[in-house]
Amino acid sequence: MRRRTLLTTGAAALAAPAIRAQAAWPHGRPIRVIVPFPPGAVNDLLGRMLAQRLQDKLGATAVVENRVGGNGVVGTGHVVQSAPDGYTLLASAFNTVVLHLVTPNLPFDPMADLDVVARTGVAPLVMVMTPDRPQTTIAEVVAAAKADPRNWTFAITSVGSAGHLATIEFNRRSGANVEMAPYRGTQPALTDVIAGNVQLLIDPAFALLPAARGGRVKALGIASAQRSELAPDLPTMREAGLGDFVFNSWYGIWAPRGTPAEIKGRVNALMAEAMREPETRAWLTQRLVEPVAETAEEARAFMVSEEKRARELLASVNFKPA
Repeated sequence: MRRRTLLTTGAAALAAPAIRAQAAWPHGRPIRVIVPFPPGAVNDLLGRMLAQRLQDKLGATAVVENRVGGNGVVGTGHVVQSAPDGYTLLASAFNTVVLHLVTPNLPFDPMADLDVVARTGVAPLVMVMTPDRPQTTIAEVVAAAKADPRNWTFAITSVGSAGHLATIEFNRRSGANVEMAPYRGTQPALTDVIAGNVQLLIDPAFALLPAARGGRVKALGIASAQRSELAPDLPTMREAGLGDFVFNSWYGIWAPRGTPAEIKGRVNALMAEAMREPETRAWLTQRLVEPVAETAEEARAFMVSEEKRARELLASVNFKPA
């Protein structure tokens, strides 16, 4: 009995430093928030919000690193390869859950190699049209595109973007089968829509509504479940006759696989608290983003469903990464 007591006491003593180390997070090291896109993007702004919360609420040193390249592959891959100790986090967006579906020879699977920490915001997608066409509604566009499909083209801001997947869904539901032209980013795609070189574009509201409000493009509809307070004058896709067509871009926080649950829970709680604050909600709403506060389990379930839908949509058009 004496020997068993000594062994138990010794094991507890050995475990104590590890327990204290985990409980002490964050301590003595900066927390890096990796953003795989350039400064100024919405996920960059949300990443900086996370870094500020870590500093203000936990007394941590937190820095944002923009590791740009490969449509998010470079930054995401860096986080996948980082130690799961709570000192590296990823602030990214929808495309994280489809990288492995649209990137040839990707050396990691974001669904398997990252832990979901939180979902932070939703950006509803809107559909806009070049201003030099007479159509003013989605129904009129669908009719015109069916009558003369060669006279219509959708711009795609990037392969695997929420807008790309939503365009596939639009073609499927409308039966218009409009051709898609890929671009490298929203700005060149929008520029060509404004100029009339391509006619249609689906992308987040924050990227397109300023141009619509300035009269440079026509806003036709929004892919949300109901009219959004961000753009109450825009009809939903359901109102346009396309059924249960709901498509958003969204933003989240991830950590390397195996990051302690306690750490992920604290980060989730910090962001959920922020998303409930009136100041944060107003700040995001001004940027045409709807804040989200939910558990990590809810966020992961949502992301799994998004990956499944993306996989099915890409398969429906026989998409092959290239």
